[in-house]
Amino acid sequence: MKITIPLPSIITSLFIVAMEHVPFDVKSFVPWRIGSTFRRSAISSTTNGTLTVTHHPTPWRPIGAALTDDERHRLRRTRHHVVISSTAPPHKLPTTVQVARAAARALARECDGLLIDPLTSSTLLTCGRCPGEPAGFSLDDDWLSWDAQVHDAATCPPWDPADLGVCDCLRVTSLGLRRFALPEITIDGAACAHSLCATNLLRTVAGRLLTDHLSYLVAHPEARDRKIDDYLRIQPSDQPDGGLPFGVRLTPYDADVGELGRTGSIRRLKIGPTPGSGRVSCLKVGPPSGFTGSLNDWLCARQATHHTTLASIDCHPPEPSRLLAA
Repeated sequence: MKITIPLPSIITSLFIVAMEHVPFDVKSFVPWRIGSTFRRSAISSTTNGTLTVTHHPTPWRPIGAALTDDERHRLRRTRHHVVISSTAPPHKLPTTVQVARAAARALARECDGLLIDPLTSSTLLTCGRCPGEPAGFSLDDDWLSWDAQVHDAATCPPWDPADLGVCDCLRVTSLGLRRFALPEITIDGAACAHSLCATNLLRTVAGRLLTDHLSYLVAHPEARDRKIDDYLRIQPSDQPDGGLPFGVRLTPYDADVGELGRTGSIRRLKIGPTPGSGRVSCLKVGPPSGFTGSLNDWLCARQATHHTTLASIDCHPPEPSRLLAA
């Protein structure tokens, strides 16, 4: 089966820098103080209007941002915020978002500001000794974060690492793939004790999906949609530590209003159980049709390919009560 992914003609990505004082004109600061790797692109983007910097003399109010106590304390002291916005067609990715984040990093460092990525609900380090924006693109460079939730209606048995098959209340969802004109991906129905396994699997699938997607966008700059197979083959080269090849099943999904406290429709791809299992499907990631075990069996099997013995598998992260704080 083919899955159709609509492609927008223009895609916008935002970064926020919250600060106590603005000692200079931010528009004149960008792009001249950006590192040499992205300076030429920043000058061009600012000139043609695809990169904009807007100063707001008001504090920025976080909505759903996963900030630490120290970051919230810093944010309460701020009196200004600057919005760095990149607007460009998808085939210009990932350079356009790299340039925007490089500008945001430079501005935050100069003003001792707090750099926030609203899409991933997280902050980025900008201290004087921290590295600047990497020249090469890697999805692991803080372009994604992960939302782990436990189904409200699920009856989760007492946490027992030796009895993983009875728990299926965990859902882990990516945050950040929408920036690259892809749906977010989710794995739904895993055991609480498998949060680490589920996240590692999603990270691998996200990397493979994005690599293929960026190549397609460059080759088809005028495309308004893209069709992908619902079966994705993961090769050893797609995995950080190598391992055996394996397949995943992808299923389109639209979040229902109110599901797990969410409102509105969020396009996702679910990575989850095989069709016909009776569970709510997202682009859902799951075991291929030939796999006969449970979702948890599959997750452990994938983890085992990175280790020489089952005894070395770390598949038991904190208890369910600690998941949402992670």
